[in-house]
Amino acid sequence: MGIRDRLTRLLGEAAAEAEAIEYDGEWWTWGQVRRTASGVVALLDEAGLPSGGRVGVVLENRPEHVAVVAAVIASGRCLVMLSPLQPAERLAADVDRCALPVVVAGAEPLARPGVSEAVTAHGAALELGPDGSVKPAGGTAPADAPANPGVAVEMLTSGTTGPPKRVHLRIGQLDQALVSGGQTPRAERLLSASASLVSSPLVHIGGLWRALACLATGRRMLLMPRFAVEPWTSAVERHGLRAASLVPAAIRAVLDAKVPKERLASLQVVTSGTAPCPAELADAFFRTYGVPVLMTYGATEFAGAVAGWTLPLHQRWWRHKAGSAGRAFDGVELRVAGEDGAELPAGRTGRLEVRTEQSTQGGRVWARTSDLARIDADRFVWIEGRADDAIIRGGFKVQPDTVRRVLESHPAVREAAVAGLPDVRLGEVPVAAVEAEPARPAPDPAELVALCRGRLTPYEVPAHIVVLGGLPRTPSGKVSRVELLGLVRDRLELKEEEQR
Repeated sequence: MGIRDRLTRLLGEAAAEAEAIEYDGEWWTWGQVRRTASGVVALLDEAGLPSGGRVGVVLENRPEHVAVVAAVIASGRCLVMLSPLQPAERLAADVDRCALPVVVAGAEPLARPGVSEAVTAHGAALELGPDGSVKPAGGTAPADAPANPGVAVEMLTSGTTGPPKRVHLRIGQLDQALVSGGQTPRAERLLSASASLVSSPLVHIGGLWRALACLATGRRMLLMPRFAVEPWTSAVERHGLRAASLVPAAIRAVLDAKVPKERLASLQVVTSGTAPCPAELADAFFRTYGVPVLMTYGATEFAGAVAGWTLPLHQRWWRHKAGSAGRAFDGVELRVAGEDGAELPAGRTGRLEVRTEQSTQGGRVWARTSDLARIDADRFVWIEGRADDAIIRGGFKVQPDTVRRVLESHPAVREAAVAGLPDVRLGEVPVAAVEAEPARPAPDPAELVALCRGRLTPYEVPAHIVVLGGLPRTPSGKVSRVELLGLVRDRLELKEEEQR
């Protein structure tokens, strides 16, 4: 049974009084989920939106939004992700660019400057209330709106530059991703008494995959608006969870908070994806709590993870393979190729390529990733960097050019450069150096940070900005990121010395 059929059955047959989603200490029942989903589908039908019709959703980590996701996918329409993390100007531009016939959003996003106008310029707005109610909020869906047949989700990737990048995920990709991840639904059982935590943003593939995994297996969903140590720990403790998921930054946060071991006594395993998890961090968690951390590797283009560790693999191989991303999951083939596309022998580093039904290109084509990797003789894959210059900050992708353009919009900035500075807690953080316009007073770093906060998502804002008379350059005239990072480190060390 695929995810579309599964969602249809849940919305039609799940006991109305059964617990579905815990949020902020309260339970949403399947009856509440069904009412919201039915209300959404009724309005989409009334608007004349056909099968494959595109429905934009400003997707927040809230129960009523999970109900909308279930309704759109079950009804055979295409879910188009819109990120609530974006500032108003970028969200409005994203909505306008997508030209969607229908957009579903909470009252707060629709009230942001320019957002409602961008929605109704192309179609109809549906306002979603915190009680699960849904009502028209202006505009009319066009009668001839183009559909996207065969696509279940236009998934928004994090850290896009220019026009938002969306990956078109087929329903078969979602089905295969759930199978590969061990989340195959049992036909004989609709609901389960077990529960799973979802703390990652639903608008990104990690959060969406975990939510769909809960629904596919009938488990109760413990939904958090965002990760925080105490609510996460409390959920593990109250529900006696045996498995949970944490990105590396969250693993570090749990360790830094010195959460008592007895509070996590039920845990048997923690999975970690989104960003590479250092072996020493996984070992520290294991030493502290006796819980193995199983890394996974995947991408939005593959609708989730395509490789990772299992508990048996960890028990047998971890001592010798610590730091590896694990092995390919069932139904997935991995290889490493050179720049000419030829496959490289075991142990050689090159571009990682993946062949699987989870791929947007189908199961017969080798999909080339932007990751540099090697695969050893025991078929373990080792990720050794990126072929592009994206910065992964606590699991969120930051594109340097996005940040650079914002900094260069300041009238006192002639040129800016952005790079990733290694960070113990988050893996990397974006830092920036700007070259001041000679004819103007040098900009204050605090002013530049404020500019970024107004136009970027929180994780894109540079952790440090230094103002220079001239950017460091290579002999060819390009900005030297190595020297840039050295300058930032020097400034930070000087600042720390002055504060002592």
